[in-house]
Amino acid sequence: MHKILLIIQREYFSRVKKKSFLLMTFLVPLFFIALYGGIFYLTKKSFKDAHAHVYILDQQGSFAKQLKSDPNITFTVSDRSLQDLKKQIKDDEQNSSILVIPKEIYQQSTIELISADKANITIQNAIARQLEGIIRIGEYKKLGIDPELLQSVQPHISVNAKELTEGGEEKNSNTGIAMGIGVGLAVLVYLSLFLYGVQVMRGVIEEKSNRIIEVIISSVKPFQLMMGKIIGIGMVGLTQFLLWIILTGGLVFGATKLINKETVEQAAMQQGGPGMNTVSQAPASGLGFGILQHLESVNVTEIIVCFFLFFLSGYLLYSAIFAAVGSAVDSETEANQFTMPITMPLLLTYVLSFGVIINDPNGPIATWLSFIPFTSPIAMLVRIPFGVPTWQIAVSLALLVTTFLLVTWLAAKIYRVGILIYGKKANWKEIIKWMKY
Repeated sequence: MHKILLIIQREYFSRVKKKSFLLMTFLVPLFFIALYGGIFYLTKKSFKDAHAHVYILDQQGSFAKQLKSDPNITFTVSDRSLQDLKKQIKDDEQNSSILVIPKEIYQQSTIELISADKANITIQNAIARQLEGIIRIGEYKKLGIDPELLQSVQPHISVNAKELTEGGEEKNSNTGIAMGIGVGLAVLVYLSLFLYGVQVMRGVIEEKSNRIIEVIISSVKPFQLMMGKIIGIGMVGLTQFLLWIILTGGLVFGATKLINKETVEQAAMQQGGPGMNTVSQAPASGLGFGILQHLESVNVTEIIVCFFLFFLSGYLLYSAIFAAVGSAVDSETEANQFTMPITMPLLLTYVLSFGVIINDPNGPIATWLSFIPFTSPIAMLVRIPFGVPTWQIAVSLALLVTTFLLVTWLAAKIYRVGILIYGKKANWKEIIKWMKY
């Protein structure tokens, strides 16, 4: 046990002290927040750049005055000829088009949109929707129907979802937040298991190719070396996750407070002195309060605890397999033939997470995937935000741990033989033979 602890210490601190670990730990939360900020900015800018200036040639006569400009389109009624407008939009630096509304639009239901380049599909749809609305109102009037009366009848149903607890009490249920957490955990666990498992394999291949393993193996047993590497790198992953959670939580909290402060200031400027009572209550209805209210519908403590349990168990399972593969080959190129079959269950569950599991988290497919040890690290974590019976979590975790122990025993048999074999390409038949030694 003492030797395993020494190997764990060696693997852990040799990686934690690296600059790459520090950069990944502190820059990843900033990267993701900057990524979302960049997406928001670029999306907003793309809408601004796509703003269209549309010249209207209304041959029918009554449509031009009913078309309304909006942030995406500016309409301008023109009395110039079509040829003159064509020359103008060719020379315009801005995104310009000509909208030709024919006299027989009620019969033809067809218009022309002439642009110097290909017309933006969003602009086309926006113009079509406005014209459809104008025609609809015109048809209503012909039939003697009051359009304003029809528009006043706009029912909207807000679904306040509730779910029953085991004690028969009602609690808020937000499927959207559960889906978001489930998909986020699926992405995180899939990437992490693959990333840290490959690190274990690379470490074994590197020590084997440099013949360092021959020196180490003279002091410790192969099983002790394998477990030390697996647990040490796993602790690095858990350290990184804890720091990511703390840093991301702090950054999100700070951003939420900043957004709420701006909301209050804008409300104060708009409402002035008399509305101060309303303004003082603004934070209660701000973004931060909305997020917290939605998070109340899921058991955050259960999600965090289960995340660490299933991530650690799944990591130990797959890392034992990756360590065995690393010991059986001399390079990463040779390892490719083995890594694909190993990661297929993870990849399958990851793909199914985005459709099958989140759409029917308590269905037979999702339930069975959460019990199969090679798929449960992802499938169960996707299901947990939707509410999973405690006995299913316990059985899934027990099966996962039991499979880890069995796989580790088999991986150790492969590891102790393969770690000292050089220059011979291993295959599945050879590996199975090593298990029987």
